[in-house]
Amino acid sequence: MKRTIFTEEHDLFRAEFRRFAEAELMPHAEEWHEAGISPRWAWEKMGENGFLGANQPEEYGGAGGDFLFDAIIMEELADLRLHSLQASLHTNICIPYLTAFGTEEQKQKWLVPAIEGKCLLAIAMTEPSTGSDLANVQTKAIRDGDHYVLNGAKTFISCGQNADLVIVVCKTDPDISPPHDGMSLLLVEAGTPGFEKGRNLKKLGLKGQDTSELSFSDCRVPVENLLGGEGRGFKMLMEQLQQERLCIGIASMASSRRSLEDTLDYVKERTAFGKPIGTFQNTQFKLAEMKSEIEIGQAFVDKLLVAHVNGEEIVEEVSMAKWWASDLQKKVAGECLQLFGGYGFMDEYPISRDLADAAVQSIYAGSNEIMKVIIAKRMGLG
Repeated sequence: MKRTIFTEEHDLFRAEFRRFAEAELMPHAEEWHEAGISPRWAWEKMGENGFLGANQPEEYGGAGGDFLFDAIIMEELADLRLHSLQASLHTNICIPYLTAFGTEEQKQKWLVPAIEGKCLLAIAMTEPSTGSDLANVQTKAIRDGDHYVLNGAKTFISCGQNADLVIVVCKTDPDISPPHDGMSLLLVEAGTPGFEKGRNLKKLGLKGQDTSELSFSDCRVPVENLLGGEGRGFKMLMEQLQQERLCIGIASMASSRRSLEDTLDYVKERTAFGKPIGTFQNTQFKLAEMKSEIEIGQAFVDKLLVAHVNGEEIVEEVSMAKWWASDLQKKVAGECLQLFGGYGFMDEYPISRDLADAAVQSIYAGSNEIMKVIIAKRMGLG
């Protein structure tokens, strides 16, 4: 079914980005997967070609387009399995904090080079003992003259090794009640004394993405690096999580479609008992079910994309999309791998990586269980 949310300009942009990604990025995908990190030059090339600021204001180097342009990049990167470039994290999760809440000085210092691909961003929420319970973060930043003294530890931080600037979720008033009223966001530059990047963590999937432990020990951060005002951290996080969770839905649907397309090609060629396995009724039913669910999920995600571009508040709906699409991605990858049989278990077939890469989708950006809690509360159940 033809998708109707994109204009001709969007379609031209998609074709342009696809050509760029296939020529400049794809030849290096396996190298980055093995290295566990993507190189700086790839980010700078993305920035030079306008692919890190399509949805950002022109006065800061962006293209001033709508969010659909960024959605196209997410879909194409997922389709090409170019997970090493955490473009959506940098562009659609971190950059919007600077755009929405940064001072003019902060925007000139960090937003402009971020759009150029010369300042890579990360956001540090999760802690060793705190995952989805953001209000319970233990990292503290206590005011001392014209600095905050930052102490704490973060883990599972995407782009943690590459990051030049980290948006750190912390408590500037650890004794206030309710506790989320004491949360703030600090912009901490790599190389600041007391800020240490730990291990590049080994993972089940998404191996080309650098994922790190970070620690802060008496790290002195200038007061002018406070983002959006003291005590406003939790509110800012809640405002931005709608887009973050929509990003998961977008990428999950694109990845599901790619897994299905590869499997469809395989079952037409692979033979058993003298005929293609695609002629077996069980195979046909499995593929028909997955195709149906992908089309249904895509229709919902597309509806949310339009609403998000129009500025609507759709927290409940993106929570639905995040859990449903990420669960579907895991289901599709698993069902497709089963149809590949033993070959699906081999690294030479990308479906094996699809299953490993899908595992985290239901965990980060708020676990799927938290998504259901949000939906239930919106239903008046808690």
